[in-house]
Amino acid sequence: MRHVIALDVGGTGMKAALVGGSGELLHQARRATGRERGPDAVVEGILDFAAELRAYGAERLGEPASAAGVAVPGIVDAEHGIAAYAANLGWRDVPLRALLAERLAGVPVALGHDVRTGGLAEGRIGAGRGADRFLFVPLGTGIAGAIGIAGRVEAGAHGFAGEIGHIVVRPGGTPCPCGQHGCLERYASAAAVSEAWAAACGDPDADAADCAKAVRSGDPRAVEVWRSAVDALADGLVTALTLLDPRTLIIGGGLAEAGETLFTPLRDAVRQRITFQKLPTIVPAALGDTAGCLGAGLLAWDLLDTTDRTEVTP
Repeated sequence: MRHVIALDVGGTGMKAALVGGSGELLHQARRATGRERGPDAVVEGILDFAAELRAYGAERLGEPASAAGVAVPGIVDAEHGIAAYAANLGWRDVPLRALLAERLAGVPVALGHDVRTGGLAEGRIGAGRGADRFLFVPLGTGIAGAIGIAGRVEAGAHGFAGEIGHIVVRPGGTPCPCGQHGCLERYASAAAVSEAWAAACGDPDADAADCAKAVRSGDPRAVEVWRSAVDALADGLVTALTLLDPRTLIIGGGLAEAGETLFTPLRDAVRQRITFQKLPTIVPAALGDTAGCLGAGLLAWDLLDTTDRTEVTP
């Protein structure tokens, strides 16, 4: 059966699948990255994992994979197949596409940024399915973004498109590791909410999920922390939608797991801020932690098939 290899490399673990031509997951596997052994070991682990997946496909599906797609964090030069930099994996300028193609007997390999790859999947087969323009914003340790245009995701001239987490929403505010002050992700990421709630409630182990529970129970301290985060997020999103005019705004990541505790006030806050702009549909992400892997599969199929694949289902 014709299939492709899809590999999503995270800071601590790798998710992989063999994906059929209709988007069906024929085989799934997970593995630690082994980053504690250093960047060279991480790269070798990726290559070994991909080779094992190829062997599995050849044995169980009757033929080796026709292509491979891999999503990685950090700075990615997708055009040249270079994993340029990832702080949490410790690598610099890794020619990952060429290394994988060599290990996989010369099949075509696509390399993508993890958030943009996850956004590709959400846009084509997830919460943004059918939307010609979408913005995918995962709220996790930081805040990133993927700009969807007509079935693809825009990387920008230098690979930095979509970095909504570094829109300054509070000028002169909290310092950000990027060098600016007042960046959105310092106020509205899951990590930022966790930090603010831990300080407010006096429990250093409290996190954003605990804050959301406290909001639902009516704790005024939690309500204030949550309101502050939603206000900052709405400010950043209105800036983004003013520039991009998306039809659908997809919110994912850990903070989105709060459900309507987040989405009800967020929709209201965005609605109150817009003037001439058109209000997009604001929806939760649909694919969860499988988005990156599914997106990597789409990248691989795109190498083999340039036809419109918006009807693929996960």
